[in-house]
Amino acid sequence: MSAADRIAGKKAELDRLRPASGRSLATLAAWYEVELTYTSNAIEGNTLSRSETAIVLEKGLTIGGKPLKDHLEALGHRDALHFVRSLATAGEPVREVDIREIHRLIMARIDPEEAGRYGRRQRMIAGSTLVLPSPIDIAPLMGEFARWLGAATHDPATAFEAHARLVAIHPFSDGNGRTARLLMNLLLMQAGYPPVVIGPEQRAVYIDALQALQLGADEAPYRRFMADRLEASLNHHLDILRLGAEQPEPG
Repeated sequence: MSAADRIAGKKAELDRLRPASGRSLATLAAWYEVELTYTSNAIEGNTLSRSETAIVLEKGLTIGGKPLKDHLEALGHRDALHFVRSLATAGEPVREVDIREIHRLIMARIDPEEAGRYGRRQRMIAGSTLVLPSPIDIAPLMGEFARWLGAATHDPATAFEAHARLVAIHPFSDGNGRTARLLMNLLLMQAGYPPVVIGPEQRAVYIDALQALQLGADEAPYRRFMADRLEASLNHHLDILRLGAEQPEPG
């Protein structure tokens, strides 16, 4: 069975389980708030552990010996994730202004001057030969990207391509990866899928697959990687919802 067929089958089972799984879905949402924040920031070098991220988000406490920036990044990602979830619930097409707002929320606490603004200087990716668009081209490229996004179908392929396209445009001075991952997960949630988690232990494979796609060498590793991560999220959701279905309601 192909990955696409497995994903379709698990999505169908998830849809069957959802109506009677309110408490389990709430538990999953709380878990993913920490997990998505921890993993997305860790990929970018944030030093908070998973448990430390949970303490910052759930208790509002700071962790001794950790940079203030790491705490503020956790809070900013949490704020952006809340906005993404509100957009997913509304079900409206994603606009260019929504992407900028996701970025603004991510960066507002750590770099308010650049939050939500397109980069004004030429950017480079350390360790990569990829040539990024010049600042003067960013606004037209983002307009074109938003038009494509508005006409695209709601499915995982669109979510994965949107992530890759936004990373390739690299419109912001910082926070592009976090914004692209949240955009991808917004599109997945709008289509009824769970969000994808990419952990720091997968960083090298993730970056290499993106680079191969962007340099035109091979798109298969990227598609395969993202499908694997989506299937892992589906498996996790199904495991939790099946357990919840086995528990009698209190009463």
